Amino acid sequence: HSTEPTSPPGSIALLYDEGSENAYDIQLKLTKEVLTIQKQDVICVSGSDHSTNHRTVTLHRQPVGGLGLSIKGGAEHKVPVVISKIFKDQAADQTGMLFIGDALIQVNGINVESATHEEVVHLLRNAGDEVTVTVQYLREAPSFLKLPLGSPGPSSDHSSGASSPLFDSGLHLNGNSTNTAPSSPSSPIANEPKYEKRWLDTLSVPLSMARISRYKAGTDKLRSNAFEVLALDGVSTGILQFYTVQECADWLRALSTNISDLTLQNMKMANKCCSLSEQIIHMGWVNERLEGTDSSQLYKYKFLALKGSSFYIFSTPPVSTLDWVRAEKIYHLCEVLFKVHKLWLADDCWLQANLYLGIHQDYELEDQRPYCFNVMVGHGKSHYFNVELGSELPAWEKSFQRAIFLEVQRTGSKTYMCSCQGVTLCFTVDFALGFTCFDSKTKNVLWRFKFSQLKGSSDDGKTRVKLLFQNLDTKQIEMKELEFQDLTAVLHCIHSFIAAKVASLDPVFIDSQSIARKHLYSN
Repeated sequence: HSTEPTSPPGSIALLYDEGSENAYDIQLKLTKEVLTIQKQDVICVSGSDHSTNHRTVTLHRQPVGGLGLSIKGGAEHKVPVVISKIFKDQAADQTGMLFIGDALIQVNGINVESATHEEVVHLLRNAGDEVTVTVQYLREAPSFLKLPLGSPGPSSDHSSGASSPLFDSGLHLNGNSTNTAPSSPSSPIANEPKYEKRWLDTLSVPLSMARISRYKAGTDKLRSNAFEVLALDGVSTGILQFYTVQECADWLRALSTNISDLTLQNMKMANKCCSLSEQIIHMGWVNERLEGTDSSQLYKYKFLALKGSSFYIFSTPPVSTLDWVRAEKIYHLCEVLFKVHKLWLADDCWLQANLYLGIHQDYELEDQRPYCFNVMVGHGKSHYFNVELGSELPAWEKSFQRAIFLEVQRTGSKTYMCSCQGVTLCFTVDFALGFTCFDSKTKNVLWRFKFSQLKGSSDDGKTRVKLLFQNLDTKQIEMKELEFQDLTAVLHCIHSFIAAKVASLDPVFIDSQSIARKHLYSN
C-alpha cells in the first residue's frame, strides 16, 4: 500500500486535555493507514549529552538586553515557568542551548519548579552577571504559554509594575548588571552538545476499523472544532482541537475517507472467502441510542454490517470469520425496515423524513443529534442509530436498499403461518407471483393476487391485518383478514418485496427516493 502522506494542509492542531483543561500544540501526519501525532521536543543532535532531558546553561548578562529572554507561567497557574521569548543575537540565543518552551527547573542552583511567576522574576533579576539555569523542554506546554498571543511588548512589561503569568516578563530589561563592556559571546567548544527543536512521533493510531467521535462523552453536545479518533484496540488520539471550522471539517473528511477506504479493503478481502450469497455489502460504526429508564439519552457505539441475508449488530467489529456468530443481534434483511429519521438541514430546522408512509410510527423524541436512522425489526421493536458525519447517512440508506433488494431476489418467496377465523393457513409473498394464501393441510390455494392489486392495508398494531385487493374482473375491493404471530415482520417483508419489485422495473425511481441524499446535497 502507498503510505504517502495525505494530510490536509495546516496540520498544526491542539491536543485538549479534559482533566487539566489545557491544550497544547501538536502536529498531525496522515497516511492511508495511520494517523500520527507529533509533539515538539528538544533533542541533542551532536556531541555528548550526559543528562537525560535536563540542560544546564550559563548566561552572561549583557548591559543592553540583559539575559535576552522572557518568561511566562508560574505555580499560581499550576504550570511551570517557561521561556516564552528568546531575543535574536542576545545572551540566551548565543548559547544555542535554550529554546522557547523550555521550563525552568533551577536558577543558580535554586529549585524553581514550584515557584510563582514573581519569585522567578525576582530571582533572575537579582542573580548577578552570570546566571546558571537548568531547563527541560516542556512538550505539553498549555496553549496559554504559546507566543506571541496576547503578550504586551517589552516596553510595557516593567512599567506595569506587576507581571502577569500569562504575559511575558521581559528579563532582558532592568538586569542588575555592573558590567559596562558587552561580554563577547562564548565560542562553542568542539564536543559541546548541540541541540535542536524537532517534531517527534509520539502516538500512531491505525485507521483500519477506527471510529471518530465528535460528541462529548455521555452527552448530545457536539464538540466545536474538535473530535477524537479511536483505534480498534481502544487507543485514542485524545481530543484533537483545530483553529478553524474549515480545518476541522477538512480533517474529518480526510480521516473518514481513509477509514472507509480501509473498510472497503477489509470487505473485499473477506468477500473473497464468501459465497455470492454471503457477501458483505456494507459495514461501519454508528451510535445506538439506549432506551434507558431515565430521561438522559445515552448512546453506545455499535458496529453494523449488512451481509448475505442478514443485518448484524456488534459491540466490536468482526475481525475473523468466527466473529460473525458472536453478533449481539442478527435480523433477517427481508423483515427489517430502514428509515431515515431526521435530518439536520442548513436552516437548522428538523425535517421529519417519513420515507414510508405505509408504516407510520410517531416519535416524540427530544433528540438533539442530526444524521439519525432507525431500523425497525420484528414485534414492533426498533433500533435507533446516529452517524457522526452527514455523508454516512445516504451511504447506509443506499446499502440497506441494495442489501434488501438482493435478498428478495435471492429468496424469491417467503411463507408465513397465519390463521383466518381459527383455520391455520399459509401466506406466501412471491417476487414473481405476488400474494398467495393456501390451506396448510390440503395445500389448496384459497386466493392469489398480484402486487399491483394490493390497494391498501390496515392493522391493529398487534397481530391482525386487513389486506385490500382489487379484483381485476369486477374492479371490486376484496378484504382479506389474517392473523400473524409477528405481524411487523410480515408487513416489513411485504414492503421489501414491493420495493424490490419497483426497483427491478425502475432503478432510477429508487435513487430519486433517497431522502438523505436529496437533502444533504441540496444543502
